[in-house]
Amino acid sequence: MGVSGPIRVVVAKPGLDGHDRGAKVIARALRDAGMEVIYTGLHQTPEQIVDTAIQEDADAVGLSILSGAHNTLFARVLELLRERDAADIKVFGGGIIPEGDIAPLKEQGVAEIFTPGATTNEVVSWIREHVGPVAA
Repeated sequence: MGVSGPIRVVVAKPGLDGHDRGAKVIARALRDAGMEVIYTGLHQTPEQIVDTAIQEDADAVGLSILSGAHNTLFARVLELLRERDAADIKVFGGGIIPEGDIAPLKEQGVAEIFTPGATTNEVVSWIREHVGPVAA
């Protein structure tokens, strides 16, 4: 099923990480690209993020994690989406994520990981290609 209307993306900062500049830059870039962005702010629990994604009828959830807790936080968000019959919401992420953790995260169901140095254009293009109407 394709997306009708603008792509809706929840951008979230799970856990205790207090640095949100990257998340805000991505949120603004997605908005500038015509997407609807719901930015949850700092210190969100996986439960709060999934609640927001479902309430907002999101097409994707972008998690920004710099704290080192990415393995736990991504797994919990994916688990909650499955439990709530919302596994069709694509989960992508970015931040300080060691190269060795990327393949296991993708095996769990994370659609894409953007590491430091990824451009906003790369993120926008990936979302359009994998979440937009052509992903039907």
